[in-house]
Amino acid sequence: MGTADLRHSTPSDEGVDSRGIAAFLDALEGDPAIRPHGMILLRHGAVIAEGWWAPYSADRVQLLYSLSKSFTSTAAGFARAERLLELDRPVIDYFPEYDAEVTDPRTRRMTVRNIASMASGHASETLDRALVAGEGNLILGFLRTPLDAEPGTIFAYNQPCTYTLAAIVQRAAGQSLVDYLRPRVFDPLGIRDAFWVEEPPGMDLGFSGLHATTDAVARLGQLYLQRGRWGETQLLDADWVAEASRVQVRNSDEWGADWGQGYGLQFWMSRHGYRGDGAYGQFCIVLPEHDMVLALTSETEEMQRVLDHVWRLLLPAVDGGTDRAADEALAARLAGRRCRCPRVAPSGCPPRTRSPRRTAPPVSGRCGCVPRGRGGRWASSTSAASSPSRSVSADGRSRPPTACRSPRPAAGRGTPSAPRCCSSRRRTPWASRAPPTARPRCGGSRSRCMRPGSASSATRSASPCSCGR
Repeated sequence: MGTADLRHSTPSDEGVDSRGIAAFLDALEGDPAIRPHGMILLRHGAVIAEGWWAPYSADRVQLLYSLSKSFTSTAAGFARAERLLELDRPVIDYFPEYDAEVTDPRTRRMTVRNIASMASGHASETLDRALVAGEGNLILGFLRTPLDAEPGTIFAYNQPCTYTLAAIVQRAAGQSLVDYLRPRVFDPLGIRDAFWVEEPPGMDLGFSGLHATTDAVARLGQLYLQRGRWGETQLLDADWVAEASRVQVRNSDEWGADWGQGYGLQFWMSRHGYRGDGAYGQFCIVLPEHDMVLALTSETEEMQRVLDHVWRLLLPAVDGGTDRAADEALAARLAGRRCRCPRVAPSGCPPRTRSPRRTAPPVSGRCGCVPRGRGGRWASSTSAASSPSRSVSADGRSRPPTACRSPRPAAGRGTPSAPRCCSSRRRTPWASRAPPTARPRCGGSRSRCMRPGSASSATRSASPCSCGR
């Protein structure tokens, strides 16, 4: 579907110099550490530039990593409007079965707002500790993990916060996040293809695992830019948009300048505007001061560098000079993008084995293995971007997944089905975003995680091909 149902215009008609957009593309394509997959730029509600780098395309879903959190926040906004949750109500109220387990007064004071703003009172990520403390029950383990400070006073990027928020919404609504969002956001905005990794089965992960198209990211950003309004309908409460897009807690800039501007409700504040983002370069950048939204899906560990290119090259093009000839050149350029990738299959592809159960329709692209979790089986992902099947370096950190192809056509489809190249090794999609200075860690119940010095960690390496071929 792409953006065919959205209004289209030229950069010049919306006051943007195409030469600035071209310079931004030059920076992305000229940087060997950045591989763009798809881009959509909107101004004044109109698409003024869009393009995909083959083999990626407008209708191809990709794993959004922690950009999933911003969709979870949106679900929480609807749940609040429907009185299914209250921001300033204690988290423990939503899990009465754990009431006797939670005796720490500070944990009992932790509110929904605290977990939605990554201000639970923990000083660092609790994922591994919570999985151990809860014996695989992440919510119970999270509530058992001792706090380091009063809730609301310190920031820590913490996956169990979002997982618990997602669980509150799904428990109160009696539906998965995808099913809950379908009539409220996905259908009204025209988002057709979206699915989420589940753990346990029937409950969407929340903090990562959402697979969607680049235009789904753009549509979410436009909804927030318009303060929850879409067309003539107020879909999302404008007050929620205001709460989500303002600083709820201060944070440090150890990950980069744009990671130290404060955190909202599952959105990062930026030097300009605010954004949802996910590991390896998934961005939904909302710029209210420019009435503009940039959706970008890519593969990079240099996420701060991408934002630097936006501020340095793209923003100066707004309300500057215009050039009609440059508009035409830009449109022609974006229509013919291709990914720089070797033609041969990369070495080190995992052995072809029987794929695990899928909970989403097959799509072309990379295979994605996800492990059996406690109490159930992970849904397999077959995204066109990257998936939870990862290689691990000698230092124990996970790397982008190996790309494999399958020429086998799906029944009744004109595109290849999900490649049957999943490794028999079980790995977990718990870790969902990598700051510019570190890759995500792996962990989780019954998953196999290579640690520094392990016998096989040094033998596996990332693929030389990172374009999805």
